[in-house]
Amino acid sequence: MTPRNIWLAIFLATFTWSAIAPKDYATWLMEVAPAVIGLIVLITTRNSFPLTPLLYWLVLLHCVILMVGGHYTYAEVPLFDGLFGAERNNYDKLGHFAQGFVPALIARELLVRKRVVSGDGWRVFFIVCFCLAFSAFYELLEWLAAVVMGGSAEAFLGTQGYEWDTQSDMALALVGSVAALLSLSKLHDKQLRRLQK
Repeated sequence: MTPRNIWLAIFLATFTWSAIAPKDYATWLMEVAPAVIGLIVLITTRNSFPLTPLLYWLVLLHCVILMVGGHYTYAEVPLFDGLFGAERNNYDKLGHFAQGFVPALIARELLVRKRVVSGDGWRVFFIVCFCLAFSAFYELLEWLAAVVMGGSAEAFLGTQGYEWDTQSDMALALVGSVAALLSLSKLHDKQLRRLQK
């Protein structure tokens, strides 16, 4: 079985499991939609702009996080109930960390390969800014969902009564983006060189 087929099998198995009797179908749809959109983008760009293996696997990991959160809602993922003595379910915090971590490598790959920004310092600056902007955009979408859906948006928002939820979500995206750049840039560079040969 090729890595591509393994990737697709994991995605489809998780998607199928996620779709079977989720806690709330409207929430499931909103949470899983970005993963499905991501799959469509990856399929349509596979031949014209293939990504590094590292990035494909990180995108899959992010999709799995989205689909698990969609199935249970982010406030009710069983493994995260009371984890490390927390009073709230912090699965949404994992999701927001990933929301910085994975887009950082997506932005990095695009900026490096398209030669948009020269110089490592400026590239890091723009990547972190992109991740923060993406996180802020997502928080605005959550706010819009709350306005449109009213009280039924609570499962999608997953705030669990935490008044600093939006700010902590964005802070975790920031931490995720910096962590990705610090931990994976060398491996990413190696795969980029191999891809561009």
